[in-house]
Amino acid sequence: MSTIEEEVPAHLRGNWAPVQDERTVTDLTVTGTIPPELDGRYVRNGANPITGMSDHPFVGDGMVHGIRLRDGQAEWYRNRYVQTPFVADPDKPVIDMEASLTDMASSKANTNIVGHAGQLLALEEGHFPYVLDGDLDTVGPTDFNGVLSSPFTAHPKICPTTGEMIGFGYSMMEPYLTYLRVSAAGELVQVENITVGGPTMMHDFNMTQNNVVFMDLPAVFDLEMAMRGEMPIRWSNDYPARLGVMPRTGNDAAVTWYDIDPCYVFHPMNSYEDGTKIVIDVARLSHIWRDSPMDFPQPALHRWTIDTVTGSVSDEQIDDMSAEFPRVPDALVGQQHRYGYMLANATEAITDPTSVNGEILKYDLSNGARSSIDVGRGRHPGESSFVPKQNAASEDDGYLMTYVFDADRDASEFAIFDAASMSNEPVATVALPRVPFGFHGNWVPAGTAN
Repeated sequence: MSTIEEEVPAHLRGNWAPVQDERTVTDLTVTGTIPPELDGRYVRNGANPITGMSDHPFVGDGMVHGIRLRDGQAEWYRNRYVQTPFVADPDKPVIDMEASLTDMASSKANTNIVGHAGQLLALEEGHFPYVLDGDLDTVGPTDFNGVLSSPFTAHPKICPTTGEMIGFGYSMMEPYLTYLRVSAAGELVQVENITVGGPTMMHDFNMTQNNVVFMDLPAVFDLEMAMRGEMPIRWSNDYPARLGVMPRTGNDAAVTWYDIDPCYVFHPMNSYEDGTKIVIDVARLSHIWRDSPMDFPQPALHRWTIDTVTGSVSDEQIDDMSAEFPRVPDALVGQQHRYGYMLANATEAITDPTSVNGEILKYDLSNGARSSIDVGRGRHPGESSFVPKQNAASEDDGYLMTYVFDADRDASEFAIFDAASMSNEPVATVALPRVPFGFHGNWVPAGTAN
């Protein structure tokens, strides 16, 4: 490895390297047949530092990559920076205590993008959401007509039965946790401060038909690290790990807390109610950031079961394979699911993309069986979104879509796979320029966002 390559952090090498140009491509080559019922946009967000450099994988500038499908055609591919203050002023400090507390628009907007109430929302958990239009151009930050005064999660849950968007925000200062409920029409209708033991980093949470479940885990804010301009979150051996169950229209007094073994979870797969029990499937890590800011142990699929009568929580490891970015169909968020989908070997793909095959995993949670789509050596998919087929006959009767990077060609493609068969052969692919690895993406049907 050359001296120059050694100076580039691992999170900016290979397909983690940012792309500088914003492009619109309309002459797209399609292999196979795009299902004609797919009418909408697949959009994915990620950290793409505008200067070409960043100190940590989580702090690059938000760039959204999107592809528009309609009538069996791929109409366009676009990539756009979310126009935050950091894009306008690349020298603006990323870790700035004063700005973090006073300027909720100082977001990197780099983690997720969702469609809700006619808008595309680019999300990063420390600040306000950013609104994008249907062409992925930035409209601006939103505080929900002045109601939001705290951070908004990068991982809201959109209820498939009510259309509500359920969320939360965490802060380094009190109140450390705030519960947020947004109506199907896009109005922030409930704001509740929730008591936790300190400034915990709560990246994601859980929603069932009637409840939310907070994950109060031992990754905590460190003021001294923040003052030094470092990534200000560290592992604590003294902070208790708990799950907090609250009715979706409840408040702080209505939260019931359940102790669990220390661990960390960035992303749950899904959660649901089973009588007096609450089942939560998660990508569980033993810890994070204990030894360094790049300390990421291998995650694996676990199932927590909360017994609300006895107050106990069981922890069952479903599989020992390294896997992250768990998903279920959007129509089953908060409902009982049989199947879940994950990205295999996510950590290995970061450190040595040529060493492993990229695989999309499918779990049958009725029996623990695992199947996979192998996209080939040196080829790597991202998090997959499930889209049901028209008149779907079963829970898994649909498509998995994602971007796939091909290291040999140094280029990418948008790929659609059959979720029921899990065939390695895609239903269709669309040739694209190189799309860097990113974080989270979603299928946004036409009409969900303008």
